[in-house]
Amino acid sequence: MEADLAELKEQVSLLRKELTRVSDEAEVRKTHFKYGYYLDKCLYNEVVDMFSDHPDAYVEFMGSRYRGKAGIKRLYQGRFQNSFVKGRNGPVHGFLLDHIMMQDIVDVDPSGNHAWCRMRALMQAGTHKSIRETHPRGHVQWWEGGLYENEYIREDGVWKLFRYRYFPFWHAEFETGWSETKENYVPWPTRTFPEDPLGPDEIIEQKMLWPDTRVVPFHYPHPVTGRRTDDDDLRAPQYGEKVGTAEMPLSLALPEGQSGPGAGSSDNPKVLPELAGNM
Repeated sequence: MEADLAELKEQVSLLRKELTRVSDEAEVRKTHFKYGYYLDKCLYNEVVDMFSDHPDAYVEFMGSRYRGKAGIKRLYQGRFQNSFVKGRNGPVHGFLLDHIMMQDIVDVDPSGNHAWCRMRALMQAGTHKSIRETHPRGHVQWWEGGLYENEYIREDGVWKLFRYRYFPFWHAEFETGWSETKENYVPWPTRTFPEDPLGPDEIIEQKMLWPDTRVVPFHYPHPVTGRRTDDDDLRAPQYGEKVGTAEMPLSLALPEGQSGPGAGSSDNPKVLPELAGNM
């Protein structure tokens, strides 16, 4: 009887842990989806409020990083809000910016306080012809495909956005498609804050736009072999050329000054060890 009771307690404990893990994964997934819904309608104040106040929080975007809450505000409430909706919080008539989020892979640390998510975004964007004379973008319509490799932390019992790495993988004009897209479709930032009042805190070398097809690194090892994907296999040489001729692989490495153990734990088999120990 005592042995049966002990076994039952152990099973209940295991089920509780599994339920907590599944629940955390669902909450992280919902957190990102909520971010996407706010982003769709240019609700940039709501987007910024979803980010952690942790000093190591940042957004990596278009070859640059916006660090800390101040940098994140500069990106969303400065650059995006001013250029898309002229400073208001919310949509403007006739401007489309829909982000479809999908193929999400969420992994939560055993501590229950740190999570990673890889997710694809497909964006439909543009302006209606009726606002061609009043919106600074004129009359335009385009597609965008991108990939997130993000981190989240739990603060005061609430999951928040922590390190957001978004790689806009490709753009395409609606009329001509992706095969005709000009290279470097979106200009890279060239000046940092405060020289550029809405600029990033740092310029980095992670510059990738179609037709560059390098692989954004995976936060997780291979689910069967347990191995990380080789860096050379993440590169994209010209057809038939040696891999050494290609651009260097992309990286999920942290910026200078951010390292060491935190909410993450190196004993998480679902996250690469070199990433799992970083808060």
